[in-house]
Amino acid sequence: MIRFVDEHRDRFGVEPIVGVLRGTDAGFLSVSGYYAAKTRPPSARAVADAALCEQITVVHQANYDVYGVRKMHAALRRVGVDSGRDRVARLMRALGLHGVRRGRPKRTTIADSAAARPADLVRRQFAAGKPNQLWVCDMTYIRTWVGFCYLALVIDVYPRRLVGWALTTHLRTDLPLEALEMAIWARNERLDGLIHHSDAGSQYTAIRYTDALADVGALPSIGSVGDSYDNALAESTIGQIKAELIHRRGPWRTIEQLEYALFEYIDWWNHRRLHGEIGMRTPAEAEATHYAQTALLTEAGTQ
Repeated sequence: MIRFVDEHRDRFGVEPIVGVLRGTDAGFLSVSGYYAAKTRPPSARAVADAALCEQITVVHQANYDVYGVRKMHAALRRVGVDSGRDRVARLMRALGLHGVRRGRPKRTTIADSAAARPADLVRRQFAAGKPNQLWVCDMTYIRTWVGFCYLALVIDVYPRRLVGWALTTHLRTDLPLEALEMAIWARNERLDGLIHHSDAGSQYTAIRYTDALADVGALPSIGSVGDSYDNALAESTIGQIKAELIHRRGPWRTIEQLEYALFEYIDWWNHRRLHGEIGMRTPAEAEATHYAQTALLTEAGTQ
């Protein structure tokens, strides 16, 4: 009711508004009561809410403005802010902040019916027990003012890390091969037994691509033609990137502008973005924890 008077006092004055309200359910409000409420210091809860709103706003902006209540609550706890999830939800609603919403992915790869296709070694079980056990790959298109360009990704399933990516203006085999070569370089080790899973696109069945996998000991795996569920994790990741970066930060004027934005975004994805699938950790943290635990077990086994 105080807010109602504030909104209309310049036009009607306080006393006339209070006089009209006396004949309603809000008639308890008096002129002296209104001015007392205006001079009363804010409650402890209001002060705490205001401080938390500032923290929520900072965290939201620092994470591409894409966190919903669940991730915002987790992010606040990580920086020492212990607040209830319902309270965070209430304040985010008041601030007009919400999580990102994803659209439907579109296909960019076309199967080569004449090419030999490896078996599906994943069968929609997108789980791994350690890094470099299962990689999933896919490509997508992005519109810019100078035409379409295409993004290829290599994702390590265990930590949800983007280990390789490439951006070009074509869909030739060179595109996913460049992303694969980045991933191999980043890991800097033999990948014997690694399962490399993709859709049935001709780029992934090309001889040059399969030879690159064989050179590091990786095993190719390909889902069925035209079935998005067979490569669901990769398509979901692309959907997140488009929702969190491409659609929200565009339009993209040049490919160079987009490439720089992707470089920053992927660094955030790997080192600062919280992922619910790995216990609200970052991919870098998930990997570091795995290797630390492995080192402890190895040390214990040698004693």
